[in-house]
Amino acid sequence: MTTAYREPEKGDPLVRLQRVVKTFHRGSEDLTVLDGLDFEIPTGSFEALMGPSGSGKSTLLNLIAGLDRPTAGKVLVAGNDLGAMNDGQLAAFRARHLGFIFQSYNLMPVLTAAENVELPLLLTRLPSAERKKRALIALRVVGLEDRVNHYPKQLSGGQEQRVAIARAIVNDPTILVADEPTGDLDRKSADAILDLLVRLNTEFKKTIVMVTHDPAAAERASVIRRMNKGVLQ
Repeated sequence: MTTAYREPEKGDPLVRLQRVVKTFHRGSEDLTVLDGLDFEIPTGSFEALMGPSGSGKSTLLNLIAGLDRPTAGKVLVAGNDLGAMNDGQLAAFRARHLGFIFQSYNLMPVLTAAENVELPLLLTRLPSAERKKRALIALRVVGLEDRVNHYPKQLSGGQEQRVAIARAIVNDPTILVADEPTGDLDRKSADAILDLLVRLNTEFKKTIVMVTHDPAAAERASVIRRMNKGVLQ
C-alpha cells in the first residue's frame, strides 16, 4: 500500500514531471491541455510560469499541488508519486507539503486574520495554544502583527493577500504554489507582495511556483518558464 507521503531525499529535485499528459473530456471531444511534459524544479527555486490563456499554466500548477491528477505520466513532488495516492493520502500530503496562494485570497469573512491563518492547523493534532502561536508568528512574518484581530472587510487587498500568504506558510510547507497572486492588486500592493515572496524564497528557503500574466511579477522569480499549447518553450 502506498504511504501517505515520504520525506524528500537530499539532492532530489523537489518537483519532477515525467511525460505528463492531461486531457479533459468536453462532450464527445478530448482536449489535451498538457502534452508529454518533462521538467524538474530544484529545491529552493522561485519559478514563474507564463503563457497565454489556455496554455496549460494553471493545469500544471494544479497537478504539482495535487489538486488534479495526470491522464498519463508521473508527477513526483518531494519524491512522492501523486498519481499513485488515493484521495485521503493526497489530502494528507497536501496538508504536510503544500501552501496555496490564490488570486482571490479565499479568506473567510466571518473570521479574523489570525483565525483565517489558523485554519490549516485545525487539520493537525496541535493543541489550540500552539495553533494560535504559529498563526501569530506567520502574521508577523508577513508584517501584519498589528492586524491579527481585523476581519477581511477591514483590510486592504494587499493586506488580505498577506493574510492569505501567512495562511499558506503557517504549516511550514515544502513548496508554495501561487496562482496569479498579484492579479487583483494595484502596482504598489503587487510589488509589496512580490517583495514578500522573494523574502520567503531567499530568507526562509521556500520553493515557490507562481503562475502569472504579469511580466514585472515574473521578473522577480529566479527562473521564468514559458508555456504554449501544453508544452514548455
